[in-house]
Amino acid sequence: MATVLGIDIGGTGMKAAPVDTATGELVAERHRILTPHPALPDTMASVFAELTSHFDWTDAVGATFPAVVKAGVARTAANIDRSWIGTDVAATFARASHCDVTVVNDADAAGVAEMEFGAGKGRGGVVMMITLGTGIGTALFVDGRMVPNTELGHLMMGKREAEARAADSVRQRLGLSWGKWAKRLDAYLLELERLLSPDLFILGGGVSKRHDRFIPRLTTHAEVVPAGLLNEAGIIGAAITAQQAAGTGTTVHTYSPAPPVSPATPTSWSSG
Repeated sequence: MATVLGIDIGGTGMKAAPVDTATGELVAERHRILTPHPALPDTMASVFAELTSHFDWTDAVGATFPAVVKAGVARTAANIDRSWIGTDVAATFARASHCDVTVVNDADAAGVAEMEFGAGKGRGGVVMMITLGTGIGTALFVDGRMVPNTELGHLMMGKREAEARAADSVRQRLGLSWGKWAKRLDAYLLELERLLSPDLFILGGGVSKRHDRFIPRLTTHAEVVPAGLLNEAGIIGAAITAQQAAGTGTTVHTYSPAPPVSPATPTSWSSG
């Protein structure tokens, strides 16, 4: 079983799990650590190394990052410290963890996973993946091909960015009812629909587990569905992206389920 460690980095938490990239399934329980604040390169790299050490991981790692990422370098910093701008994220994490690291925009990773194994599988036309969490991330696909780093959560709606009005963190911070928050989210989706005419919206992030509270209240012409992979899409998409980079020299881990052991004996992953 070929597996890659996926690490999903958000403004609130950093979580990881090894992923079977052929099936999109997590092959061990995910491990989560709070994102340090301030979210500086050195402190985040330390948490990254802690996550890889938790799984005794030494080979290929795919990581999401909440920024525009080009050739491994962060070009923006919305929900992390601005010192990341211009920093080689992949190299920073590789040095800290001693692993081969591939980095991708967080929403793009979630979209890749949903198109491969989730709600977007087999769907053509224009598909928009939207992650609702600390901020709003977007991934755009046209007949299955991704347009990277769209970052449409920063679309201006009046005098404020969309994520400052409709992110799930805003709902929680202001104590908005599902109905009031759904109106904000609906206004955002209608603006995206006006500009891009998508055929399908896929809504992800942790709040997607409660999709029955808000999706029925939305009024777009486009179909709206919850993410099939829920909050694991980022981990899975990061692993898939690293697997795709394997042709450039990345080493891919081979995971073999160990025989039953006593609780005191750790389970190990061996390189293949």
